Amino acid sequence: MGSRRLPGDERWSWKQGHVLVAVPLALIAIVTVVDILAPPDVHLGPFLVAAPAITASFAGPRTTGLVGAVAVLAQAVVAMLRTSLTDLNHTFQVIALILISVFVTFLAHLRERHEKELTQLRWVAQAAQEVVLRPLPHRIGSLRIASVYLAAEAEAQIGGDLYAAARTAQGTRLIIGDVRGKGLEAIGDAALLLGAFRAAAHQQADLPVLVAYLERTVSSDPTDLGAPGSDMEDYSETFITAAVLDVPDDESALHVINCGHPPPLLLRDGQVTPLEVRRPAPPLGLTEFVEAAFAAEVFAFEVGDIVLLYTDGVIEARDKAGTFYPLAERVTVWSGEGPRALLSYLCNDLLSHAGGYLDDDAAMVAIERLPADLSGKGARDHSSER
Repeated sequence: MGSRRLPGDERWSWKQGHVLVAVPLALIAIVTVVDILAPPDVHLGPFLVAAPAITASFAGPRTTGLVGAVAVLAQAVVAMLRTSLTDLNHTFQVIALILISVFVTFLAHLRERHEKELTQLRWVAQAAQEVVLRPLPHRIGSLRIASVYLAAEAEAQIGGDLYAAARTAQGTRLIIGDVRGKGLEAIGDAALLLGAFRAAAHQQADLPVLVAYLERTVSSDPTDLGAPGSDMEDYSETFITAAVLDVPDDESALHVINCGHPPPLLLRDGQVTPLEVRRPAPPLGLTEFVEAAFAAEVFAFEVGDIVLLYTDGVIEARDKAGTFYPLAERVTVWSGEGPRALLSYLCNDLLSHAGGYLDDDAAMVAIERLPADLSGKGARDHSSER
């Protein structure tokens, strides 16, 4: 689930393109034959302009120009068989057809250039995603992991949602978060937090110390405060909801600090339990305005359990009636096995609920506790996939 196809990246294959070109060519042939056989006072030549116009909707300028030339040639044949090329009516039809063919060919050129620019933007977005939001390994320590990112915008593959994992000497640490806002600013804030997490997760011994470090990093971002044109009002609007987890190797437990983020869901024996912390912390970046003390809370996390992390883009997805996506309910009825199967099911079900379109980016991470005798193999798999 770490990799996914770019939305809107489908292209006509060679065979599909040639099948479509047959449609305007067939139209030219039909109009030509009928026009030749029609009574003298019936003229079907103006219908030939449809051929290059249709072609411009799916083909490039060369193919469009070629179809336009064929249409002009067909109009000339009709003129010679019915009257002559110098006939005023046919002369104006030919001139009009030439002008329209040139115009739609130019439009096809503009469309093709625009598609190339969009393709480049998609590849840039994909490259940014691979740098900022690295795919999580399928195995890390005593955990089996799957992750997925669903972008709301067709041309953007990354936004303010984020997740990461880091291996420590005692276990595995994970973070999932959601930056307030969208666009390049949200991507920058996500990159800032992910970079801080990856740099400090191995060094900070205690989870509260790590989260306090992440808070200081977000709060002291020099790009927000002190920059020309910035003020405290803009600065106060920047915050990140996040859940930071620590999964020790020698303990069947999950340590959680929740900073204003939706609670993880624990799936055990077909039952779903929200991991609601008793003392939630405010979102990262708001401690200058809201007093906070970071304290980890412990939940049981046994072999075979699956913990689902997600962003609010999942639970805030609406159907046509405006009903929010019932994530816990849908997880409860799932009867598959393993994190990858769970996320595959949820992605299909979520998009079906939302009518194939999300109003906000959505990210999900599923974590399964493996038996202790598989942790060594998991560590080797992790190192090989990095």
